[in-house]
Amino acid sequence: MIDFNTPLQGMRAADARLDGTASRIAREPLQTAAQGFDSVDLSSEMVNLIKERNDFEANVKVVQTQDEMLRGTLRLIG
Repeated sequence: MIDFNTPLQGMRAADARLDGTASRIAREPLQTAAQGFDSVDLSSEMVNLIKERNDFEANVKVVQTQDEMLRGTLRLIG
């Protein structure tokens, strides 16, 4: 049987990391004003966003491929 748990866990993890990065970016202007300096490296956070988006999309592709394989198998069976 096809196991969807691994890519689903990967999507959840990527989603959590995306949320964390987005939160740091959203808080940055508030921290900058309060502390008087940049506390978040926006360029590295943007790289993180792109990496996490790619991780999420890769896991989606795994689920789609598994779904297509399962459908093909079911068509062959009957």
